Amino acid sequence: MPHPPFAPPFLRSGRRLIGQTANILAFLGARHGLAPASDDGRAWTNQLQLTIADFVQEAHDVHHPIASSLYYEDQKREARRRAADFVKNRIPKYLEYFERVLAQNPAGDRYLVGARLSYADLSLFQTVAGLGYAYPGAMRSAGRRYRKVTALHDRVAERPPIAAYLASPRRIAFNEMGIFRHYPELDR
Repeated sequence: MPHPPFAPPFLRSGRRLIGQTANILAFLGARHGLAPASDDGRAWTNQLQLTIADFVQEAHDVHHPIASSLYYEDQKREARRRAADFVKNRIPKYLEYFERVLAQNPAGDRYLVGARLSYADLSLFQTVAGLGYAYPGAMRSAGRRYRKVTALHDRVAERPPIAAYLASPRRIAFNEMGIFRHYPELDR
């Protein structure tokens, strides 16, 4: 294998083996109408996706602030400190950025890129949904402040194929084994 992936996720498409979530989404987005046709548009969509990946990594690191190899129970004190900063500073920083991206989209504020749904919109939807599970208190107030991001989340959830998936048994509910984990003591 000339280009082995480091770890899952990876996608096999014919002879290609594509690793990393953002790279997989860029590949699939171009083929399924979830990315712009232009090079500039695809690069911008990928840039947004990489920013979302950073946001998700920070959300994960709240409950693993010392090391991902340690259990949450082994780093609770540090996680409480990290969560306080994440809720107060980092969630608003990212949501304000995406709010600004939506407001500055020349095609209107319905989507992050252009006038159509992109894979970046789907990823931001999932991130906002995950944060709503992990930090319901913080996200209630964020939802009122970041109305464009909240509207995007709701618009994506209402799309018939997405709504059907969300209501199906195929969707794995958020839980304490995933990236977005709800520990009440961290939602302050």
